[in-house]
Amino acid sequence: MQTTTTAPRPAEPLHFRVEGMDCAGCALKIEGALSRLPGVEAVGVDVGRGTVRVSPGARPPEADAVMKAIRTLGYGVRPADGMAAETAHSPACGHEHHDHAHDHGHGHGHGHTHDDPADRGKPWWRTGGGRLVIVSGALLAAATVASFVLPGLGPWPFVLATLVALVPVARRAFGAAMLGQVFTIEMLMTVAAIGALAIDAAEEAAVVVFLFAVGELLEGVAAGRARRSIAALADLTPRTARIVEGEQVREVPADALVPGQVVLARPGDRIPCDGRILAGTSEIDESPVTGESVPRAKGPGDDVFAATVNLQAALRIAVTRTAADNTIARIIRLVEDAQASKAPVQRFIDRFSRIYMPAVVLVAALVAVAPPLLAGQPWDVWVYRALALLLIACPCALVISTPAAIAAGLAAGARRGLLVKGGGVLETVGRLKTIAFDKTGTLTRGQPAVTDIVAFGAPAEEVLRLAAALEGGSSHPIARAILAEAARRGLAVPAPGEVDTIPGRGIRGTVEGRALLLTEPRSAGRAAPIDAAAQDVVRTLEEAGKTVAVLHADGVALGLVAVRDEPRADARAALARLSALGIRSVMLTGDNARTAAAIGRDLGIEARAELLPEDKARIVGELRASGGRVGKVGDGINDAPALAAADVGIAMGAGTDVAIETADAALLRNHVGGVAELVVLSRATMANVHANVAIALGSKALFLVTTVLGLTGMWIAVLADTGATVLVTLNALRLLGVKLDR
Repeated sequence: MQTTTTAPRPAEPLHFRVEGMDCAGCALKIEGALSRLPGVEAVGVDVGRGTVRVSPGARPPEADAVMKAIRTLGYGVRPADGMAAETAHSPACGHEHHDHAHDHGHGHGHGHTHDDPADRGKPWWRTGGGRLVIVSGALLAAATVASFVLPGLGPWPFVLATLVALVPVARRAFGAAMLGQVFTIEMLMTVAAIGALAIDAAEEAAVVVFLFAVGELLEGVAAGRARRSIAALADLTPRTARIVEGEQVREVPADALVPGQVVLARPGDRIPCDGRILAGTSEIDESPVTGESVPRAKGPGDDVFAATVNLQAALRIAVTRTAADNTIARIIRLVEDAQASKAPVQRFIDRFSRIYMPAVVLVAALVAVAPPLLAGQPWDVWVYRALALLLIACPCALVISTPAAIAAGLAAGARRGLLVKGGGVLETVGRLKTIAFDKTGTLTRGQPAVTDIVAFGAPAEEVLRLAAALEGGSSHPIARAILAEAARRGLAVPAPGEVDTIPGRGIRGTVEGRALLLTEPRSAGRAAPIDAAAQDVVRTLEEAGKTVAVLHADGVALGLVAVRDEPRADARAALARLSALGIRSVMLTGDNARTAAAIGRDLGIEARAELLPEDKARIVGELRASGGRVGKVGDGINDAPALAAADVGIAMGAGTDVAIETADAALLRNHVGGVAELVVLSRATMANVHANVAIALGSKALFLVTTVLGLTGMWIAVLADTGATVLVTLNALRLLGVKLDR
């Protein structure tokens, strides 16, 4: 008898919420410690959300063992089960993070002295880091007073101040060491402080411990500002909504709304959901979502987004998405995921820092023993210099230099309707040499409009009125353009009699007792000849990329209507700005060559026409092979092959699923100018990164030299490390105010 075996189903990942984890080193410390636990396959750390995901191996680890390891590192932890219920109002809730770890990789673990989630919103003196600063400062002040009042006590007041303030730091240091994380800033600080006590430098040891606490507090405050720039988006969505049930209106939590329900948005209200207007017309301020400062008029059938502001009239809106999946929620998730996706320069810095820290520790050891052993130098002098070098070994400023700038750049973009999916994308955009644009809906409005009405035997408005009557029941783009123009002019369009479509040629029917025919020019000549002057007009309009329809009444040509999908208002200026930035632009379209050439001439862009989707992808590949990195801008559907073939795919779209989910970046404002803004943002971000790396490495190199030469001591080393870390963070925060439209 044949037996079959069924492979065991893999165990579900374990999710935890961790408190006090908010610095670049926290992720690596937790990831490294948990990765060593038996049964752990992979660890995903999300600093922004304060969560840890553990993917189990063949023999899953116990949740208690995982939490014990995290607590040993000095963090608070609890299972994340029920997180969605617990933080239901938060748009980011319920979004499962991927396995990539947010490991900024340097071993600088600050433990719970950083900005604890429970401390957020409190004044600094009521936070964990603030209390440590107060205690350390009070002990240092008391020791200083005691040294003057009771000089007979010698260094012991400073020894006591050092040890009391050092206890929480040492506890975290040895906890991390037990889990395999030896090179942490806590361990370096502990060794340096104890070493200073051993060589009778108690006063300096106490000062160093106090400055360490101050530095952590400052870093936490600076990091909190960057984090809040995105977290503040969640607060834009109102907590309650007015739901319409028959003739009754009642207030419910906004996160309880489900698709299909109808809500009332009064003038001045923030709209509580993504939805579609059922009744009412009003101006909508969409700046919270798209960054567009000019309100947009919207009416029945138009989509609206959560957190936008209804300015004028009451609206009834059908809910189309839940709170956890509305536009604001997806923006927050995308930015948080993007922050967890490392740019190439950041990965290089991470690798460098893993080598740098042990290398400086080795140099410190050599400084401590080599001069005394080889040159008979005094031990206390060189041990002191070695201890100061240990404090310089922490690569905090270096490692935070990149993620801080990338996070600020991503946040600055999101606040202006520019969504970028990861630091790698943000880095690449600024290096693009060529950008290929789709035509319809990207460089043009995507909605054909009437551009010309030429009358032969009747007034122009009569030609338009009769043409609109024929097209009244059609959904063809040309028909919609003619009807829209008639409505704009306020024409009374009569009802037609029987109407027949002539496939590929036009439409005919009876209106007000007259036999009408609306057809393309070649067919018009067969139905009723048009004179040479009219043919010249048709030729001129078609050479301008316009689609022409000739209207006949009872066999006589009355006039013609020309329609074209017009370029976006900002397209020419946007392409000129890209050219000024040194980027070549090319248009790839499936439209006919004549229309493409006309649009290309209007916009000053090279045009390639009559292309299938695979042709566009092939051309993008050829551009990459010949001219460096290539970006592709399109709608995210028809251009999917080309978007995938490009180094960076950029989708147009005001908050649509396709725009947000498909490409590497999305322009929520639906403006071509957003492409140039992305390039400016990328270049500003990378310039900020390079400046931060220079500050971090320059300060380290300077104080390594001055410390070895004996020009600077331990407390200067701590100030230098802390100062550089705070400086690069504040420099990164400048990106939040970067001007992208200049």
